[in-house]
Amino acid sequence: MRAKKLPWKLTSLILIGSIFLLSGCDTSKIAVLNPQGPVAQKQYDLIVYSFWLMMIILVVVMGLFIFMVYKYREKRLAADYVPPDHHGNKWLEIIWTAIPIVIIIAVAVPTVKANYQLENVPKGYEDKKPLVINVTSADWKWIFSYPDQNIETVNYVNIPKDTPVKFQLTSAGTMASFWVPELGGQKYTMPNHSMELILLADKTGSFLGRNANFNGEGFAHMDFEVLSQTQTDFDKWVKEVKSSAPKMKKADYNKLLKSGVVGRMTYTGTHLSWVKAPHQHGMMEKKNTNQKQHDMDDMDMEGMDMSEHQH
Repeated sequence: MRAKKLPWKLTSLILIGSIFLLSGCDTSKIAVLNPQGPVAQKQYDLIVYSFWLMMIILVVVMGLFIFMVYKYREKRLAADYVPPDHHGNKWLEIIWTAIPIVIIIAVAVPTVKANYQLENVPKGYEDKKPLVINVTSADWKWIFSYPDQNIETVNYVNIPKDTPVKFQLTSAGTMASFWVPELGGQKYTMPNHSMELILLADKTGSFLGRNANFNGEGFAHMDFEVLSQTQTDFDKWVKEVKSSAPKMKKADYNKLLKSGVVGRMTYTGTHLSWVKAPHQHGMMEKKNTNQKQHDMDDMDMEGMDMSEHQH
């Protein structure tokens, strides 16, 4: 006894109806689809481009699938029927080999181009001096150091809108992932290494940042707020912090490095005065190489006056 088949028309209606239902979702509630700056906008455009390219591929593949199923469906033929033998088609084989190559190129070229562009200050803001903020992740909290303003915050960071921000990322604990979905993509924080992430907010507002890399029991609480302000409000905030916040001490910083969840904190001064963090890609490797070379020079010139070789 044959199983009852689901009518193909009903199946098609179910698939089409599902697409329309999904299209009614409110994408404004999805942070990564709600860009609030040129960096996030470029990444959003790349997501949309990739989505529609994949939709075109999906429609073509599903169309061919339905056509093949219908054309070569079971038919009432004689029991001894043998289908004719078909030889390969050279041009068809070339086409279906070339199509995946074209698809890969269509995805790779804009992706690689965008990735290189995102390593630089966004177009149109090249002449504006970036705000440098050192970001140190610890278990399970975020420490933000403003070297030029000489202040430090924990679990929140204020930035002026329309100003490029260079986040210098490192870790004083396990590896984490610094991510502000509405402003741009994520980069990892790693011990003894620095990663640079350039973001920019072209609107004022509060944006949620989070750790996108599972790193222990406090992972779910490792989030922070990015508050984009006007330049006037930002300068006012800096002035208020300097006049009212307590001074950062080694004991305070060492306490922050202990595993645990904390609330917001604000300090004058930063831990950068006694903890030297790498500030650019490969700095630790370069430092180690220079140290090895310096050691070799010491061995080769042992007993000689080395004062002229001091750096």
